[in-house]
Amino acid sequence: MRVLFAGTPAFAVSALDALVAAGHAVVLVLTQPDRPAGRGLRAAPSAVKAAAGRHGIAVLQPLTLKAPGTQAALRDARADVLVVAAYGLILPQAVLDLPRHGALNIHASLLPRWRGAAPIQRALLAGDAVTGVCIMQMDAGLDTGAVLLSEALTIAPDETGGTLQDKLASLGARLIVTALEGLARGAVRPIPQATDGVTYAQKIGKAEARIDWARAAVEIERQIRAFNPSPGAIARLRGDDVKVWRATLVSAAGEPPGSVLRVDREGIDVACGSGALRLTELQRAGGKRLSAEAFLRGCAVAPGESFEAIAPIESSPRRPI
Repeated sequence: MRVLFAGTPAFAVSALDALVAAGHAVVLVLTQPDRPAGRGLRAAPSAVKAAAGRHGIAVLQPLTLKAPGTQAALRDARADVLVVAAYGLILPQAVLDLPRHGALNIHASLLPRWRGAAPIQRALLAGDAVTGVCIMQMDAGLDTGAVLLSEALTIAPDETGGTLQDKLASLGARLIVTALEGLARGAVRPIPQATDGVTYAQKIGKAEARIDWARAAVEIERQIRAFNPSPGAIARLRGDDVKVWRATLVSAAGEPPGSVLRVDREGIDVACGSGALRLTELQRAGGKRLSAEAFLRGCAVAPGESFEAIAPIESSPRRPI
């Protein structure tokens, strides 16, 4: 098939690579404009743009898909299908209607659960045991279209946002190839989504990254895993931000939330609203991710100290981590 591909982050690269490997003619790639990145804040291409360059595929980076000139360029591509994976721009109906097979979205959840921008993190935050990927026919709604294919995936107890994203990206890449094969044979039938069980995966806000020690330890542990590697869960110690990358559940004896209960080479035990967490991988502002043992060599922490209560995001120091 002649494929128009729209995607931006690393999650979408697996699907683009799989479509090329399967022999489809990816005639044009849509991706977000280059954005400032890194300490120098230099404009950097998206992961999908870099992948398109490796494959020698033309790239279009419009600020909007509503412009007549952009829509004319898409029409000229004469695509059979538009494949979308975490693109990040709203697709007008005029664009969805251009290919004869319409637009297919690779969505990282089992719809109708977790429609929206952050299904991977929301599934982890909620403690879901299962997630998956749906290949969905796009319409004017927010992830409301009929589903062509879906497959479930068990969420491991130690799953992070990064590891789950990688698994779902691989699954989505396999399913989109299967979906296009089925479309070509007329062998797939879109099935409308159920009307019950609908949940929405809102975009992750900056304030959500801050650890509130008054919450249950099990909830904070999910937060740490969900926000690894981005944006990272943030604790506050002696007025400075510290990112917590890994933690395990331990027992507690009713100390105030945030209290440091125990410190050794295995980690830093901190009381929560209920239960406690052993922090095992941390990162100071401007530093590297370190095991608890290495972190403590440069930042001594003693039982009886306390991590600070959650503060408004505006009051945090503007120091890079």
